[in-house]
Amino acid sequence: MPEAAEVIALTQRLLRFDTINPPGQEEACARHIGTLLEAAGYRVRYHPCGEGRANLIATIGGQHERAPICFTGHIDIVPLGVAAWSKDPFAGETDQGRLYGRGSSDMKSGVGAFVTAAIALAPHLERTAGVSLVITAGEETGCMGAFELLKTPGAIGRAGAIVVAEPTANYPYVGHRGAYWLNATTTGVTAHGSMPERGINAVYQGAHAVTRLEQFRFSTPPHAMMGQGTLNVGTFHGGLNINSVPDQARIGIDIRTVPTQKHAHIRDELCAVLGPDVHLETLLDVESVYSDPDDEWVQSVFDVMQPYLGTRPEARTATYFTDAAALKPAYGNPPTLILGPGEPQMAHQTDEYCELERVVQSTDAFIEIMRHWCKA
Repeated sequence: MPEAAEVIALTQRLLRFDTINPPGQEEACARHIGTLLEAAGYRVRYHPCGEGRANLIATIGGQHERAPICFTGHIDIVPLGVAAWSKDPFAGETDQGRLYGRGSSDMKSGVGAFVTAAIALAPHLERTAGVSLVITAGEETGCMGAFELLKTPGAIGRAGAIVVAEPTANYPYVGHRGAYWLNATTTGVTAHGSMPERGINAVYQGAHAVTRLEQFRFSTPPHAMMGQGTLNVGTFHGGLNINSVPDQARIGIDIRTVPTQKHAHIRDELCAVLGPDVHLETLLDVESVYSDPDDEWVQSVFDVMQPYLGTRPEARTATYFTDAAALKPAYGNPPTLILGPGEPQMAHQTDEYCELERVVQSTDAFIEIMRHWCKA
């Protein structure tokens, strides 16, 4: 097993790269990781996805009937926010058993843990099913890096199982909701505010659309574990000045979906409800992810995590979306778990931190998961 100091030091180093997205600038961080993996015997490839941005794929072994196990994580982070931090967000400071910094929980601790695990196990993996590491840019803006990878045929290789090291406090989740974000636009005719009869008020049209959205109900059945999808009107913008009839209004719609729903079907239903005068534009289209909790591999990971959690895991799902939405279908829908050391409630928070003990535990658990899959 690697020393605890190794994974903490690597995670601290990753936190010192400013990869706030936008603009991202993940390439330097990716190349630092790639250099370490290459020295350990991994075959490393970089896939550019914009100026100063890159995805990283590292593989070892794989000459086997059984497909490799994939560990994936993103290295971009969200902006700091306006509130002042009590810790330097890019210093990797530790205090009272916690590691602070933007991305410490979401999700550079997870990346640090599986990279450390992969390096530790590398000498035993060459003649096995193997391990594939997919480290992405641009996840925070709709899984941009992962979807960009899929544009290159064969870039991601094969995978028989996927671990997404997003923050779960080391509790394995069997899926997550999808996200379908839309702009609904209504168009009118502008006129002077003192002569509204000469115009067509797009805000009134938009208000009628919002009422219909409030009353909208999904026709699909709820999912046994995730329940029903949700729809929320998050923004409404209309008009440019008070003394004109507004000729445009925009409604921001946030839909969170479950596996019983398909986004194309939801769009068709919304078009029918809103009518031809409301134009829908897709902003984000990330489908939900779900794996059977009774799957043999899923249960084997539950076995691994039980001693760390102090109880047998039960099937749970995450509220956020992950790169699994892009990678799982691209790999042929292998069993997929979201499992990482970060604290879910600390994601995107001021003074973000992760628990040092969980980072060390997840590294040991990832080694065991890799070893079990590869029989190494």
